[in-house]
Amino acid sequence: MSSKRFDDADRTLDAREIDGEPFGDIMDALEELSADESLLLINSFEPVPLYDVLETRGFDHETANPAPETWHIEITRA
Repeated sequence: MSSKRFDDADRTLDAREIDGEPFGDIMDALEELSADESLLLINSFEPVPLYDVLETRGFDHETANPAPETWHIEITRA
């Protein structure tokens, strides 16, 4: 999937810039999303364990790997 699709995300969180565990920052960013907004999460690896958490909390996601060690995950409310 092309990362161009993700260019229209309403908010962006680059987890690569977070010192330490980014889970809390990700959850805080998701709490701030309105029903029609999306969050682009940028990470250095595919955050597979996060996918179950997102589903449990009522979010959908799409993932792209546009470059080595770069993952884009667009997250929306389900």
